[in-house]
Amino acid sequence: MTAHTRYPHAGSVALITGASSGIGEAFARELAQRGAHLILVARRADVLDALAEQLRSGDTTVEVVAVDLGTPEGRLELWESIAVRIPTITTVINCAGFGTFGDLAEADPDRIDAEVNLNVAALTTLTTRMLPSLLEHEHAAVLNVASNAAFQSIPHMAVYAATKAYVLSFTQALWGELRSTGVRALAVCPGPTETPFFDVAGEQDALTRRRTPEHVVRTALRALDRGKPSVVDGFDNALVARLGVRLVPERLLLWAAGRFVQPRA
Repeated sequence: MTAHTRYPHAGSVALITGASSGIGEAFARELAQRGAHLILVARRADVLDALAEQLRSGDTTVEVVAVDLGTPEGRLELWESIAVRIPTITTVINCAGFGTFGDLAEADPDRIDAEVNLNVAALTTLTTRMLPSLLEHEHAAVLNVASNAAFQSIPHMAVYAATKAYVLSFTQALWGELRSTGVRALAVCPGPTETPFFDVAGEQDALTRRRTPEHVVRTALRALDRGKPSVVDGFDNALVARLGVRLVPERLLLWAAGRFVQPRA
């Protein structure tokens, strides 16, 4: 693989999880404009169907798979739903995920299980299952959405930050395994982004200085063209992620991170 060859989207088939809103939806819209065919995955069938109707055109086909990837049954249902299309899929974009604000001692254990299953297990399972087929293509890609939280443990979002650290480490290692093949692996690390994430997490007012999903997608696709293992969206976010965690003492960093996302009373 040549690191600086533009990734070919026109005519490709992209599977996007978490496609019903936020960054996943932005990826779907951008890739449709670039001539890719889409398989959109999320829980809400009505929202996916409405998005698919908007994106379908003479050059773009859009399929919808409504499943809950947070459950083993949902992951199996997705796999069975796309079985006939697996050989044609060249791009896998794992956006599905959610976070939880609050101290772990007060958390709902079932919600925490669901968070780990979706953020880690679903992403890992789909990537692992798809890789043999992706390796048959001259050009293919796996984009996994991590977070700026991957670089720093975050009190009051302990599980979310830990799952995103996993996604970053997993994807960077995958990049190393695939560097001599035609498959590119990229971990995308957004900072605070204007998506339903904060509503789902239960803290709508946290981190009000946010970028847009479109910013994240443009950053990701540029990094994919360059063959990078990971990318942080936004200059300020990148500065904090790449330098801040190395220069600031651990105790001070944990205190600051906790204050930054501390739930409102």
